[in-house]
Amino acid sequence: MNHRKIPYTNILMILSLVAVGNNAFALSSYTQPKYFFNNPYITFIIDILPILVLFILLSVLRITGWKSTLIASIFTLALAIAIGVPADNAVYAWAIGALFGFWAISWLIFWGIVFFNTWRLSGYLDAFMSWVLRNITYDIRIFAITLAWAMGALIEGLIGFGTPWAYIVPMLVALGIPTIRAITIMAVANTAPVSFGAFGIPVITLAGVIGVPLMAVSSAVAHVVAILAMFISFIILYLVDGFRGIRDAWPAALVGSLGYVAGQYTVATYVGPYLPDVVGSLTAFVALVLFLRVWKPARIVEPPRDIRHMANNSGRPAAVAWASLLVFVAVMGLWASPISPLPKMSVAVFSVPAYSQILGKKVAVSYAFNPFATGTAALVAWLVSMAVMRPSRKVVKEALATTVRQTWAAVAVGAFVVSLAFVFNYSGMAYSLAYMASFAGILFILISPFLGWLGAALTGSNTSSNALFGALQYTVGNLLGIPPLLLPAVQSVGAELGKPVAPQTVSAGISTTEYVRREGDIIRNNLPYSISLVLLLVAIAVVHLLLYPYPFKLT
Repeated sequence: MNHRKIPYTNILMILSLVAVGNNAFALSSYTQPKYFFNNPYITFIIDILPILVLFILLSVLRITGWKSTLIASIFTLALAIAIGVPADNAVYAWAIGALFGFWAISWLIFWGIVFFNTWRLSGYLDAFMSWVLRNITYDIRIFAITLAWAMGALIEGLIGFGTPWAYIVPMLVALGIPTIRAITIMAVANTAPVSFGAFGIPVITLAGVIGVPLMAVSSAVAHVVAILAMFISFIILYLVDGFRGIRDAWPAALVGSLGYVAGQYTVATYVGPYLPDVVGSLTAFVALVLFLRVWKPARIVEPPRDIRHMANNSGRPAAVAWASLLVFVAVMGLWASPISPLPKMSVAVFSVPAYSQILGKKVAVSYAFNPFATGTAALVAWLVSMAVMRPSRKVVKEALATTVRQTWAAVAVGAFVVSLAFVFNYSGMAYSLAYMASFAGILFILISPFLGWLGAALTGSNTSSNALFGALQYTVGNLLGIPPLLLPAVQSVGAELGKPVAPQTVSAGISTTEYVRREGDIIRNNLPYSISLVLLLVAIAVVHLLLYPYPFKLT
């Protein structure tokens, strides 16, 4: 068989190779070299080309995400074959990545957002918001924490993709907060929840590209996010009312942060990455409501604009809003829980093996296909929750149609970005780049967060950043003897902090404000806060490495 010849087939035919399994054709053996063509300089150029091409397509040429990831993934496939990867192996790795991206990521994105749109279009988002406003202290700083932090985390957990900005910023402006400051508040608030946003897609992707059990990665990321999250509510207070706001309302900020972390950390560590944001936001809401019944700031700062009318919901009952949301969470949680057999029911394992000269052992890109993946759980949870919501047929049709319009491009990106990553990893590009990065020694811990930040800042996606750099971070950690999950966890959290300056996120986030098409102004405004949070993450990473490395070890 001529393995240098690129098969003349379209994407559906390539995916059909995956559908019939590893026995569909014979795969050649492949050894990943330490240096391509025995030259480190050529190797470095080869290694960065896929990343560079993707960044140019997205950030310079401003080509849409699905087209950019498709072009970049095909370019990476052709490059891999050009440097010596057998064509059948490379195509198969690409197809496995596309299958993983579609079924583990895009399938979940679609049905998760269908639920949210059904909930919103049925009037339950407004009912939920009215309940929140009726049950908290009439203080602009408390409103900002509750809306930007707790409500923002809920929307991030259910839908992500910049939508928390689009929903919450107009609410903050309605309070009388200037638009540019409202955007900054939301940009900062929407950092810590991002790794577990949109049902944990970034963490699922990270686990897939590094080949580590999902629960281990979820727990590792949670240990980093939990510390970072403790600072966010206090920064929100500062942005609203300066240091005086922190002095007056710090107990509420502390309770809001602890409430979120209690739910997020527990679910991420013991259940999985699908619902930490949703549960964390709900525990933050409950903690704040209960706390504010017994405590109020000594000095109340009322909103410049009267928003009492927002609390007077005359539509759907809040009890049904809560019940439908909790039913959805319960079904998803039970489906993915350790006692459920459904997540373990793989019907086929697709794998392309290779030998790594750098690691001195066999490696592979692989995916265990499970028809009961979490996307299927979201579908079932939506169907069950409709028994509580009782939406009209018109609402259901509109929710499905709206979701198709919102997500078709994200569905394509989910498949193409992982196919790129799988070829990038299988060819050995990720390993050789990691090998050269390891020359920085232990100081790489200072670089690692900025790598994640850069990936998200340029691609607009935590998921894309993890797909591109996850294997590199994991390999560098192994080469340096760092606990293997520390750098991948820092990678994912670093990517969270690139979102405030990511053009795609900013564009979606300001779509409901007068700053539409003024992304540059917003990015320049957000940049100091974004970089400051990355420096904080560097300190968190160093502390974990020196004092508490145990959550990042594989047992």
